[in-house]
Amino acid sequence: MAERSKRVAENVAGQFYVDDTCIDCELCRETAPANFTLKPKAPRYSYVIRQPDGPAEFAACLAAMDECPVEAIGDDGA
Repeated sequence: MAERSKRVAENVAGQFYVDDTCIDCELCRETAPANFTLKPKAPRYSYVIRQPDGPAEFAACLAAMDECPVEAIGDDGA
């Protein structure tokens, strides 16, 4: 489970975030491309570039969180 205390600095404020356990597997960027992006310089990892806008993006973020192989995506709730 992702830890708020380990959030990466690039995350925008809001409900969803990525912590420092991300292994850059690309799954979240493929599942919710409007919301996750890549930090291109080492160390490479994903982070939340935009919080979900609407039910489809919210569902995509939840799916990315559920499917993350290292549980690096967190949800602070509403």
